[in-house]
This record gives sequence, structure tokens and C-alpha cells, in this order.
Amino acid sequence: MILQYALPSLFIGIVGGYFLRRYIVNLKVASAKETAGNILKEAQKEAEAKKREAILETKDQLFKERSNFESETRERRAELQRLEKRLLQKEENLDKRVDVLDKKEKLITNRERMVDAKESELKKDQEEIRKELERISGLTAEEVKNMLIKSLEEESRRDAQITINLIETEAKVTSEKKARDILAYTIQKVASDITSEITVTSVSLPNDEMKGRIIGREGRNIRALETLTGVDIIIDDTPEAVVISSFDPVRREIARVSMERLIVDGRIHPARIEEVTSKVTKEINQLILEEGEKAAFDLSVQGLAPELIPYIGRLHFRTSYGQNILAHSREVANLSGMIAAEIGADSDLGKRGGLLHDIGKAVITEGEGGHAIIGAELARKVGERPEVVNIIESHHNDREPLSVEAVIIQAADAISASRPGARRESMDAYIKRLESLENIAESFEGVEKSFAIQAGREIRVIVNNDRVDDEVAKNVAREIAKRIEKELKYPGRIKVTLIRETRIVEYAR
Repeated sequence: MILQYALPSLFIGIVGGYFLRRYIVNLKVASAKETAGNILKEAQKEAEAKKREAILETKDQLFKERSNFESETRERRAELQRLEKRLLQKEENLDKRVDVLDKKEKLITNRERMVDAKESELKKDQEEIRKELERISGLTAEEVKNMLIKSLEEESRRDAQITINLIETEAKVTSEKKARDILAYTIQKVASDITSEITVTSVSLPNDEMKGRIIGREGRNIRALETLTGVDIIIDDTPEAVVISSFDPVRREIARVSMERLIVDGRIHPARIEEVTSKVTKEINQLILEEGEKAAFDLSVQGLAPELIPYIGRLHFRTSYGQNILAHSREVANLSGMIAAEIGADSDLGKRGGLLHDIGKAVITEGEGGHAIIGAELARKVGERPEVVNIIESHHNDREPLSVEAVIIQAADAISASRPGARRESMDAYIKRLESLENIAESFEGVEKSFAIQAGREIRVIVNNDRVDDEVAKNVAREIAKRIEKELKYPGRIKVTLIRETRIVEYAR
């Protein structure tokens, strides 16, 4: 019974709830649509308001731009009117000046006519005076003119000769003083150390037994070492030492270092010798490049051809009279650059030429010619400037110097080579040079005795007072100097001092 009433009630409740729920949803949808419509209307109103504001702002901006344009236009019109007035004024001024110039031109023309007339009158008067003078003196005008010209020429020559003598004397004193000051300042500024070096050609051994190991069985070790390095190894009775002999200092250095390493290592056989010499050769070649690059960098010499760098580095192993050639070249470059800067020449060219002037000594060649010519040919091949080539080939006067920088490098080369301690020579060569100096001086007629002093840098010559007078003495000194230049080779210069004196001795008893 209860179920009969409950089921219909439940059905009615469900259906009623469904419709109630649908009614509520419809109310919410209607409310949402109404809200959306209100929002849309407000948005449209706001958009319309912004649109009106934008139109008003645009109109204001256009008005301002139009006002600015009209203001600028008025200013430009006013400026153009001012310029037009100035042009009109200038035109009027030019017209006035033209009128003034026309008047002046007429006055000048009239004056020229008057001057021409007066000149004609003066010429007539001069002609009459000249004829009268010729009649009185008995000489023609041409003869008088020649006499005056001759007299003036003689007087001018005499005055010119006096002036020239004064200028030469003053120039000689001034130039010598200036040259001494420049050289002294430059040498003092460089103040480099003594560059004398001894290339080591002797290798010390720990004991005499090491000589046998260096020679090897049937001489295979020493032959391998000589073949790989290109040197001669001399093993004699000298205790605990062997001598390395080679014309090429780089090969000699490779052989020396290789032998010292082999001695320290203790393993001396052909395979090990080949390994060590190959490694040392690479190290020496790298050292050569580093020395060349370092010299160019230190001297600020730029733009050198890459082919020249190894030749510059090879100079590190070359010596001349005990003087290291690379150190000498760097010193010459510094001296040349400073001297050039002092006298207003090209300092960079002086440094470049100074560094490269002895580059020929690094070239191994069997051709003819001194190191100056060989170095010049090398520089020419790698594209060096003609000025640098001339500096190299003329620094020993093998060619004529064509620039002031070439002469500067000759002087710097002599300074570097001749300063005390720079170079050394053997005792035999030293004594022979002194004897040659004295023999040359004593070969002249009237010379009684000569003495080479100051390590051969000066020779004092005593002549017979009765056989040689003052004028002849000057000629003898000059001829001795010329003959020394011609027959002897020496660094720097040699001073010739000739002494002629009269000694009268009396005794009072």
C-alpha cells in the first residue's frame, strides 16, 4: 500500500525537480545575456568616447603643425627678404667700385703717357751726355763699361774668396764640433757591453777513455758524427779534450752540443748519434729563428722578408776578430738610428740598414765577391728597397754610397768595430800590423825614425830637419796616410803625426 503511494510521489518529485532546475537555469541564462548585453553597450559607449578623444587629439596636433609650418614659412620669407636686400646693396657697392676703378684706370693711362714722354726726354739727354763724355775722355761707352765690369769682377772675386775662406774655416770648426758632439752623445747613450765572444770549438771530456768511445769500433762513431754534422773532429794527444773544426759556425755549434749531450748520456753509437744530432739541429734552427725575430723586434725594424730572418739569426754564431756579428749589427743599427735622428735623416732606414749591413756574412756561398756584395744580392732578391741594398753594398766602399744614411752606417760600423774592447786579433797579426806601419813610414825619403803607438792607432814619424822643410813635411804626412789606406786593412782609423824640429845644443864651460 505504501509503495503504491510512494512511487507516484517519487516520480512527481523527480519531474518537478527537473522542471524547477530547468527554470532556474533559464533564469541564469537570461541574467547572463542581460549582463553581457549591458557590458557590450558599455564597451561600445567607451569605444565611442575614445574615438572622439582621438579625433580631437588629431585635430589639435594638425592645428599645432599648421601653426608651426606657417611660423617657419614667415621666418624664411623674412630671411629671404633680408638676403635680397643685402644682395641689392652689394650690387650697388660693386657698381660704385667699378666706376671708381674706371676713373683710376684713366688716371693711370694718362700718367703712363706722361712717364713715356719723360723717358724719351731722359734718353735724349743721356745720349747727349754720353757723347759729351766720350768726346772729353777719349773713350767709348763700351770701353768704359768693360773697365768697370773688370774692376768689379776683380773686387768681387777678392771679397768672395775672403768670405769663402771664413765660411770654410767656420764650417770646419762648427762641423767638427757638431760631429764630435753627436758621436759622443750617441756612443754614450748606447753604452753597450763589450761584444767580444769566443766560439767554443773544444769539447771537454770526463776522462781520456771517452776518446775511444767517441771514435767507436773501427771509427764508426766518429765517422757518423762527422757525416751528420759536416765537421771535422780532431782527436789528438790533448788530455781530456777533442777539437771540432768547421768553416760553418752553425755546424760547429750543432756538433759541439750533440757531442756534449752524447757524453752526458753515455750511449754513443751511430743510431743514438743520428737521433741526438737531428734533435739538436732542430733546436739550433729554432734558436736561429728566435734570435733573428728578437733582433728585428728589439730594433723595431718592421716589414722584413721572412727569408731574411734565418740569415739574421745565423749571425749570432758568427764572429769577426772575436766580435759577435749579430751583437755588432744591433749596435750599428742603434748607433745609425740615433745619429740619423740627430741630423734629421731617416732613423728607420738607418736602423734597417744597420741591422742588415753584414747579412752577407751569414750566406754560405762559393761565389766571388765580399760579404757586402753577397749581402746586397740577397737583399735585392728578397725585395728590399734600393736604399737598403745600396747601404749594404757600400758600407765597405765596394759601391758608391747614394744616401746620407749609407754614410751614417759607414761611420757607425767604424765606431762599433774600433771602440776599445770591441775586437781582438792574434798577437802575430798585431805585431805584423805594427811593423807594416813603421815600414811604410820609413820607406819615405827624409824619414829618420817611426814609432807605432796606441796599439797601432797612431804612428809618429820623425823626419830630418835639413832634408824636409815644412811644405814637404805636409806632403809626406799625406802620402803616408794614403799608402796606409791602400796597403793595410784595419778597423777604425790611424792617426799620422809627423814631427820636424830643430835642436841646437851648446855647452857652457
